[in-house]
Amino acid sequence: MASSTGSLPAGTAPDSRSGSEPAAIGPDPEQCTRDRVCREVLARGPVTAGELATAVGLTPAAVRRHLDVLLAQDLVAVWEALAQTRGRGRGRPARRFIGTDAGHAALSATYDDLAASALRYLTRVAGDGAVRRFADERVAELELRYRPMVDSMGRQSASRAQALAAALSGDGYAASTRPLEVAGTQVGTQLCQGHCPVQHVAREFPQLCEAETEAFSRLLGVHVQRLATLAHGEHVCTTHVPVQPNLPVPDHARQSTCRGDEEMTP
Repeated sequence: MASSTGSLPAGTAPDSRSGSEPAAIGPDPEQCTRDRVCREVLARGPVTAGELATAVGLTPAAVRRHLDVLLAQDLVAVWEALAQTRGRGRGRPARRFIGTDAGHAALSATYDDLAASALRYLTRVAGDGAVRRFADERVAELELRYRPMVDSMGRQSASRAQALAAALSGDGYAASTRPLEVAGTQVGTQLCQGHCPVQHVAREFPQLCEAETEAFSRLLGVHVQRLATLAHGEHVCTTHVPVQPNLPVPDHARQSTCRGDEEMTP
C-alpha cells in the first residue's frame, strides 16, 4: 500500500542513466485506487469483488485486477465458504476477500501519524478536554449500535460480554471471552481484543482507551477493569468483567489469561 514515507510506487525506479535527472514522482492514481480497494476489504471483509465494485465505483473486472496485486502483496487473502445453491446440487466455493495482518498493519501505518497530528492540533486549539470529548463521541456511536445485541442476552454479565465480543469482532476487533474461575467458581469473564484500530495513537492519547472502558461498563451493567492494553505493549487488550456489579478483581486474577497466539471465538 502507499505510505507517507515517499517510497516509489511498485514497479518504478529512479532514472539512473548518466547525465539524466531523476523523473518527478507524483501520486500514482492506480496505487491510490488500490489503497481504496484494500481499505474496503479491511472494513467489509469477507466481501466479494462485486460488492467491492459497488463500494468503490469500479467495474468488477477492475476490482479483480487490484485484488490480484493485493493478494500478491499479502495484504488481502481469499476466504472460502460454500455458497448455498438451490435444489440438491453441491455447493460451490464463494470467492470472498478478507484483510491480512499485513494489510491491517499497512493501513495503520498510513494513517497513525495523521490521526495523532490531528489530536495534537485539537489539544492545542481546544484544550486537553477536547480529546476526551472526541473519544466519548467516538465510542457513543459504537455503544448505540452494540446496545440491542448486548441487551438481548439478558442480565448475566458473562452472556452480555459474549454478545459484546461478537459485536466487536464484527467491527474487526478480533474479540473473544474467557471465563475466570477461582476454586471452581466463576468470578468473572475476561474480554479479550486481539486488534485495535487506534492502538498506536492510544499510546499518546490514553483518553481513547478510557472512554472505551467506560462504554463497556455501561453496556455490560457492571464496573469493568482494564488489565492489559495493546497500546501499552501487551499482545491483547484484556478487560475484567465481574459476575456481580462492583465486585473487585481478585488479586490472583489480575493477570490476563487472553492469548494472542491462538484463535479464539466469542
